[in-house]
Amino acid sequence: MGENLSQKKARSKKIISLLKKEYKGAWTTLNYSTPFQLLIATILSAQCTDARINKITPALFAKFPDAKSLAAAPLPEIESLIRPSGFYKNKAKNIKKTAQILYEKHGGKVPNTMEHLLELAGVARKTANIVLFHAFSKSEGIAVDTHCMRLSHRLGFTSTRRNQQKIEKELMALLEKNEWGMYTNWMVLHGRKYCTARSPKCGKCPLRFLCPKKGV
Repeated sequence: MGENLSQKKARSKKIISLLKKEYKGAWTTLNYSTPFQLLIATILSAQCTDARINKITPALFAKFPDAKSLAAAPLPEIESLIRPSGFYKNKAKNIKKTAQILYEKHGGKVPNTMEHLLELAGVARKTANIVLFHAFSKSEGIAVDTHCMRLSHRLGFTSTRRNQQKIEKELMALLEKNEWGMYTNWMVLHGRKYCTARSPKCGKCPLRFLCPKKGV
């Protein structure tokens, strides 16, 4: 399209408006009832589907409902409970270490700042952004997952589909801050319903008249 930033922002506003209508009530698809549960579930969701994580976490949280109990849990027992999540040995180490940090440094509570969240094991900006927005209603950035990377590039919002740091920076410059937290939720739902990795349903997509890269 050869758009400048002003034109791209105008188009993005139209797209965001359509996404809001299409996905009313959108939220993270991970099940949780506390900030601690959301944090652990998000760490586990790396390279795994939310649907699978939602099948794993009930037993995990029934056994270890808070940072204190998870910090003291035997590693083999954690591994057994989270095995279906993939990369379970590394994830088990991360969530146990994170629970220990939470218990020892934060009184068992999940911190509500980017700085402190990034000090936790297995937590990068994507996880921190998800927790900050969904648990604390804070928008400090955009959670860049696979759906976000793919769709943002197809929509012409970003210049790359690989570099998470660059994608987040470009999206933050493009979108209004009050859209940052919800943007990834919309991308996840839209990526599942229409803009799939293979054979996207461009003909039925409500964004088709505003998308410069149909099916790419």
